[in-house]
Order: sequence, then structure tokens, then C-alpha cells
Amino acid sequence: MSTDGLRLVSKQTQAKEWLLAALFFACAFIAVLAVAMIFVFVGYQAWPIITDVGVTNFLFSGDWSPTAGKYGILGLVQGSAIVTIFSLAMGTPLAVCTAIFLSEIASPRIRALVRPAVELLAGIPSVVYGFFGVVVLRPLMGDATTGLGFGPLTASIILAIMIVPTIAALSEDALGSIPMGVREASFAMGATQWQTIYKVVVPAAKIGIVDAIILGMGRAVGETMAVLMLVGGAPQFFAGLGQPMSTLTAQIVMDMSYSTGTHRTALFGMAAILFVTSMALVLSVRLLSRLKHQ
Repeated sequence: MSTDGLRLVSKQTQAKEWLLAALFFACAFIAVLAVAMIFVFVGYQAWPIITDVGVTNFLFSGDWSPTAGKYGILGLVQGSAIVTIFSLAMGTPLAVCTAIFLSEIASPRIRALVRPAVELLAGIPSVVYGFFGVVVLRPLMGDATTGLGFGPLTASIILAIMIVPTIAALSEDALGSIPMGVREASFAMGATQWQTIYKVVVPAAKIGIVDAIILGMGRAVGETMAVLMLVGGAPQFFAGLGQPMSTLTAQIVMDMSYSTGTHRTALFGMAAILFVTSMALVLSVRLLSRLKHQ
């Protein structure tokens, strides 16, 4: 075989490739460094709450009264958990069913109309959702619960709508990753379209759908503005779906502007808890993804 036509890569091309590789590495390194710096900064600012107040008083007490020197966040943790659970309970079925419709049932023309509408939900600012909840949903909830309409139920309904695009998009990707041959094999066995969907396609994509739900949970846990506008802002234990309460994110926003000393440290402690929670959710997704490829 003649090598006359082969040409070595020029030094200029090698230099360009090296610079591109270095650039990509630098971008990845900066991303990791930014996460590490945020973790160190939040942890450093939050550490005094452990030494000054104590883990037990901070995590397992529900008495949040900074003016009285009490920094128990159990009620706030409960508020975040309740709002997240209720929003997932309402938003997950809607999002997964939307993904199934777009992936398995809708015609190309219908899909071209529905998918952008679902994606548009992700682009609406959270404060707009909050305004909608305050003006439209809150009076309805007030009539239903004989209260002012602020509380975990109102916040959960709005939050459920907000997490639909995340779960729907990722679930649709999971369903679309199932080979068409799996569906054809089911049809060949005499299964109907609906039987193929709920007995074959959805079970085959279940890990991807669970990943989508976990990432939707991360969005729900970290949402601030809409929850702040609707949950009521009362740092107390759950007293009813229509009774005001507060969450970790909402309390941080409400108190950060005037907090000092131990009060400010406690807010950083809450931020650290949210950071660790987000890390745990991402780690769960990574572990599930590994199971998917085994």
C-alpha cells in the first residue's frame, strides 16, 4: 500500500487541538471548582450554628424565634417536605401521562402543538406563577378551606404545575429511548396499544421515569419565590392544608435581609441542608442511571 497520499498532521493543527482540549478541561474544572467553593463557603458560614446552638436544638426543635434566640428548624423542614410531597403527588401523574401521550399516542401535528406548550411552562418566571396563585388560586382555596387561602395546599398546586415540564420532558426521553422493536414485538403477540404502553414500554422505561421524578423533586425542594408568595410565611408545624406555614427556602428569603450573628448563621445552616439534599438527589439519579446500564 502506497503512503504517498498520507500526510502527517501539521504542528499548527496539533497546537489547535491541544488548546481546544485545554479549553474544555478548563470549563469542566471551573464548573467543579464553583460547586466546591459554594460548598465550602456555605459550610464555613453554617458551622457556627453547630457550635453555638447545637445539632439537636437546630435540627430537632420546632421553635423558630430569632428574636428570642431560638433557632429550631424542624417545622421549616416539615413545611418543605409537605409542600414537596403534595406537589409531587399532584404533578407526577400529570407529567408522566403527558409524556406518554407525546411519546406514544399523539400524532405529529398534535405533538407539535402540545410539546411547545409544555416547554413554555418551564420558561415562565416563578414570580408569575406566584402572582397567578395569589390572584386566582388563593381566593378559591380560601373559600374551600374557610381561611385566607395561604398554606401548603395552594403552594403545592402551583408547584405541581411548575415541575410538570421537567418530569414530562425527561420521562418522554426515557420512553423514546425504548427501541421500536420492543413495541412491535408486543403488537405481534396480539397486545393492544394501551397494553403495550402500560405492560411493556412504561416498565422498560421505569428507571428513566424515576430519574425524572427525582429531578422534579429537586426543583420542588429548591423553589423559592412562588412558595414564598403562597405558603403563608408562618414558621410553625403543620396545622392543616389551608393553614399558613413556612419552608426552608421561604424563611431564608424572608430573613436574610435583616439577619445578623447567630440568626444569619442559622440561615446558612438551612442553606447547607438544602445543598446536601440537592447533592443526595443528584447522587440518587446517578446511581439509578448506573443500574439502568447494567
